[in-house]
Amino acid sequence: MNELKAIIQKIVPDGKHGSPFAVATSEELLGSITFSLDPDVWKEKTIPQNGTFVCLSDIQLKRAGWRALNARFWRPSDEQAKKN
Repeated sequence: MNELKAIIQKIVPDGKHGSPFAVATSEELLGSITFSLDPDVWKEKTIPQNGTFVCLSDIQLKRAGWRALNARFWRPSDEQAKKN
């Protein structure tokens, strides 16, 4: 599983460690996946909103749950790639 299609469930503006993060879910993975909205993880200019589809990659299982180390908006080209 290189890339995962997920949908944003919640944006947390002030995380425990001071950085904003997002919580997403995917039909392909049980449980939620979090990712930082810092520029080293979130590769877009604007912050996603609840209900937005995103592409998550470099996903790791941590003690607190799944974490994606790369995230961006889901694009039409991603849909085409999934069908092939």
